[in-house]
This record gives sequence, C-alpha cells and structure tokens, in this order.
Amino acid sequence: MKAFLQRHWLLLLLLVPAITLRVLTWLAYRPALLFIDSFRYIDNLHALRADQLDPIGYDLVLRPLLAVGGLAWVAAVQHAGGVLIAIGLYKLVLRLGGRPWVGALAAAPLLLDAYQLQIEQNIMSEVTFEAVLLGLLWLLLGWGTPGWKRAGAAGLLLGFGVLTRLIGISLALPLLVFLVVAGGAWRQWAGWRRAGVGLLGLLVVLVPYAARVHSETGKWGLTGPSGNMLYGRTAAVADCANLRLDPTLMVFCPAEPRETRLVDNYTHADLDPNWPGPLPPGADKAALAHEFAIDVLKEQPGDVAGAILDDFAKSFAWTREQDPTDVALDRWQFQLTYPQWADQSLIDLVTVQNDGVVASVDQPLAKIVRDYQLGGGYVPGAVLGIGALLGLLTVFRRTKPVDRARAGALLAASSGLLLLFASAVFQFSWRYQIPALVLLPVAGALGFTTLTSASRKRLAAFPDDVDSGALDDFRGRHPELKLAPLTVVIAAYNEAGGIGEVLEKMPGECLGMPVDVLVVVDGGTDDTAAIAAAHGAYVCVAPRNRGQGAALRLGYHLAAEAGAEYVVTTDADGQYDNSELAALVRPVVDGTADFVTGSRRLGHEEADSRVRWLGVRVFAVLASVLTGRRITDTSFGFRAMRAELACAVPLREPQYQSSELLLGVTARGARVVELPMSMRLRKAGKSKKGGSLVYGANYARVMTGTWWRGYVLRRGRTRAGRAG
Repeated sequence: MKAFLQRHWLLLLLLVPAITLRVLTWLAYRPALLFIDSFRYIDNLHALRADQLDPIGYDLVLRPLLAVGGLAWVAAVQHAGGVLIAIGLYKLVLRLGGRPWVGALAAAPLLLDAYQLQIEQNIMSEVTFEAVLLGLLWLLLGWGTPGWKRAGAAGLLLGFGVLTRLIGISLALPLLVFLVVAGGAWRQWAGWRRAGVGLLGLLVVLVPYAARVHSETGKWGLTGPSGNMLYGRTAAVADCANLRLDPTLMVFCPAEPRETRLVDNYTHADLDPNWPGPLPPGADKAALAHEFAIDVLKEQPGDVAGAILDDFAKSFAWTREQDPTDVALDRWQFQLTYPQWADQSLIDLVTVQNDGVVASVDQPLAKIVRDYQLGGGYVPGAVLGIGALLGLLTVFRRTKPVDRARAGALLAASSGLLLLFASAVFQFSWRYQIPALVLLPVAGALGFTTLTSASRKRLAAFPDDVDSGALDDFRGRHPELKLAPLTVVIAAYNEAGGIGEVLEKMPGECLGMPVDVLVVVDGGTDDTAAIAAAHGAYVCVAPRNRGQGAALRLGYHLAAEAGAEYVVTTDADGQYDNSELAALVRPVVDGTADFVTGSRRLGHEEADSRVRWLGVRVFAVLASVLTGRRITDTSFGFRAMRAELACAVPLREPQYQSSELLLGVTARGARVVELPMSMRLRKAGKSKKGGSLVYGANYARVMTGTWWRGYVLRRGRTRAGRAG
C-alpha cells in the first residue's frame, strides 16, 4: 500500500477536489440539468426514431440507465464516468511509458474543469462520447500494435461514437491513417488490411443506420432534419449587397448585418416553416439553400475560410470569452436558478415522471460551483494548444516505429485538432471543445514523455560493468598511480581533431600545485586515446560509448581514488580558455567555495546558435527558481570542485550531466560560486548534442528530476531520519 501511495499520490490528491466538486454539482441541481437536446433525447427514448435531429447513440445508453433509476441517477453515473475516464487516461499514459506525475497532469483537465462538471450534470451525450474516445485510445494503443481484430473493434466503436455525436465522423481519417502506419506496416499488406477492417467496422454501423434514415425520411444521411451546415456557415458571412445571385436565391441572404449573424440560427433555419420567405411554387428549400451556399463559396472563399479559422483559433484562447456571433457561453455555465430551456410545465413533467420531484437549485451549493467556474476553474485553451503542440513535435523525434508513446502522441494530437477544426467548420461553441479534454492533454503527456525520454538508459550505480572494465584496464597500465593534487578530467568521444591543442595549452602548474590531466575516452573509434597519451595525459578507455556524463563520473572516481584533492573539468574541443584555470581553482583551494563554475554570461561568449543562446538563459532562470539562488549558466563545462564532492553526488545521467551535477551539489548545501569566464566556438569536430528541441526537453527533464530527488525526496528522507 505504501508503494502504491508513493507512486500514485498526485492522482489521488487530484481525485479529492474532483469528487468533491462533482458531489456539490449533483446536489446543487436536482434531479439533473436539462438542455434543449435533453428533451429530444428523452422524447425519442422508446421509439428510437431515425428521423430526429440527433442520432440514437446516446438514447441507447440513456434508455437502460433510466430503466434503473431517474435523471439524478443518470447524472451520478455520468459524474462517475468522468472520473473513471480520467483514471483511464492516467493508466494509458503510464502504460505507454509516462511517469505518474505526467499521467496525473493529463487526467487533471477532465477531473477539474468546471465546464466538464456542468456537462456531466446535463442529460447530454458528451460523457458517452468521451468514453468512446477513451475506448479508441486503449484499443489502438493500450496493448501494442493493433491487429485486425482490434482494428475492427475500433471501427465499430467509432461508428457508435458517430451515432452519439455526429462530429465523431471526423475521426475516421486519423483512425484509418493510424491503422495503416502503426508499427511501420504501411509498406506491407498488413497495414492496409487493418485499415480495411477498421473501415468495414465503421461502415457496418453507419450504412444500416443511414438506410434506416432513408426509409423514414426518404433521404440518405445519419440524421433527420439535420439542417444545412454549409448554408449556416456561408449565410453568416454572405456579402448580400455585392453578391451576384439569381433573384430566387437572394431570399436566402440574411437581412441582419454580418457582424450580428449567428451561424447556429441559419444552420437550423429549416426548422422554421416560414424560412426563408416567399419562393416559387414547388421550390426545394434545401436544394436552393445549398445552391446559395455554393455561390457564396465561389465568390467569397476567403471570407468563409477566415471565419472557420477564426473560430478554430478561439479554441486555444487563454480565457473563456464570448464573441457576439458565438453560441451563448452561459449555456455551459452554472446558474443560480434552474435553466429554462423549455416551458416550466414541460421541465416539471419530465422531472416528475422520472424522479418524482420538480427541478430545483440549491443556491448556496450552486454559488460554490459557479464561483469556481467563473473564477478560473477551467482549462485554458492555450494549455490544450500546448498539449497539441507537444504531441505534434514528436514527429521530429527519431524513434523506432514501435515507440507507442510517440504514436499515441501523434494520434491524440491529430485527432483532437481535427475534432476541433471540424467543429469550427460547423460553428464555434465552447461545448464543442469539451472532447478535447480527453485527447489533447494525453497528446501533451505522451509528447512530453517522448521528447524527454533519454536516448540512453540512466546509468546504474557506480561502478557498473563498463566502469569496472575501464578501471581494471587503467589500473593494469598504471599500478600504484598517484595523481597530482589538482587533476583536470576531460571526457572525450572521437575528439582527435581537437584534444591535442587543448592538452598543449594546459598549464603544468597552477597555484603552486602540479597539474595532471586524466582523459576518459568514452568508447571512441578514432585516435583520441593515442593523441592524449602522446601529450602526457593519463588515459582511461571505456569499452563502449555511454555519454559524457558516464565518462565524467568515471573520471571523478578514478581521480579521487588516485589521490587528487581538486578536480577540474573542461571539454576536449577547445571551447574554454586554459589560461583561466588559476582563477577558476583559487576559491576552492582558498576554502571560500566548494564548487566553482564559469559563466559565459558573466564573461565572454561566442555563440553560433540563437536557440542555444536562448536556452542558456531559460535554463538559468529555471535553475534559479528551483534552487532559490541566482544562477546564470547551468551548462558551462569549465568547473572546479573538491574531489570528494564530485564523488558524493549520485550521478545517473549519461548525458545532460552539467545540470545534474550543479543541482546535485546545491541540494547538498555546497557553497557554489560563479565566475566570469570565456567560451569560444568549437575548435574541431562537431557537437554531440542532438537537435535543439530534443536536447532542451531532455535538459529540462534532468534539471527537474534532479531537483525533485535532491530537494524533495532526499530532504524528506533526511527529516524522517532525524525524527526517527
């Protein structure tokens, strides 16, 4: 149990307010909230007619629930469903390699967003659709690369999702693309067969239903009087004064000013028998409205596209604000009185029939959840946008085709964005953003996991097998070695072009002490070892390449073992000025500092990358925040420290070791000093760092992870030990 709590503590912590808010919502609005669509669902509950505005998917869920209990029971089930969906997302992130805190952050939007709570209290289809999205993610990602059986099941489930929310049809494209390419099978028959089976599963659901719609309405489709989406979108932007239209079509041009037109009013205008006005006898309204829309598209394509993109961009706004032409935002906000989306007599009839009570609001409780919602209790659209961006950025990460976290990030990001864009094509409503709470946080979590996953595994405790082999080889060549009190440790991997010049410029004496140089060759394949030895350096050769962090750790321990009191690190590429060695070492030798690092920002810097220039400053701010002290440069490689301090810090990162060591020594209370130093451009060879994005993401991962282990976990254990 203790291990369970330690692993999942953040999710468990989030569940407390999530459940509390849901209980308050459920008690505040009894028996449930009823929106316009709610009455249509309830009216079609038993007949299950296909000629209605909404397909029957949600009715198939609502009918058995109401057979067991009333509307309050349905709302309770939907609240529980919201929590369970969030837990399902959490488990999926962990299954795909995410850390528990990352999974908890992915679940937090669904757990705590007040608009999600409000929609759960409504007799509406959103929670059922969210459950479909979760099911699709698990079918496609949860158990490895899907075979044809899971592909077919995903198609069937998406078909049901379309009958629950028609916008679900937009997910057919990412579903089929994923089935083709998953596991790198797009060049093989298997990938295309999977996609074919998935498409078949989708059609098995939709084609018979479309046939039923045809039998009841005389037209093919998935809904009855579904309105005219194209007409609604084009009518809202039509420049009627300048359009060259047939006189018959001019009647379809709205009389209202364009800046006041609501897309929703025109999309469902066909529900008004008096719309659009006088027409020739026998005229087909739907056909003429479609013709009008096509003409507007031809003459105003930019206006239509601009309106769609503007609505799409609203999804990523930081705050919840309402444009005059949007669907009213207060539809999805908690109110202090019961919402009147029908005559009071009809509302009371429905609630009494199902629950034996009239609709009511507990105002004190309603005020609590309303204040929470209006006070910022929702996920800003910008946060969802960041999640989508992290998911999409994984396309640049070179990983194996079997990397399920990367595949999941791309699937969730593309599906979420496509769902939002398809909704924007129809019209903008904050209600249509709610399914993104399932997809885009997962995209962000899996994207973060992929971008920050180390290209090499973390090192085992010193000494591991590679360390032991290198130490045995070194001791065999240098038995009874006694290093100088001041030893410079250089990690080198294929640095034959620059190591010689660095060693030639290394002073033989510093502050009255002799200087030895220990070069740790990290599994190189060139002549670095021979060149270093020829210049008088001691050379330790690791049998395989593990990363600069592993090489430096080996060098620290070897130097301390051989009697070095002070350890200096520098690079093999000539970027640092050896003439500054005395200034670097003096504070440690004088006893005024335990750890001294140079700073290019305080001294002189030659930069060849604006991204890295920015990164140095960003990570300096992050380190300053984490440690509570001013740090200007976290990655400067020219450093001096006492040998025992270098060995005392647990170092497990094969790369990005500079921040790990810096935060590690600050966590141990070491006296850290930064001095102005010079950093030049690399003299020879090329950088071993990866792409700026991936390198930066991993650097941040190491910094935050080291801070967590050193400042939180270690100090927590220290306090516990002292208490004991």
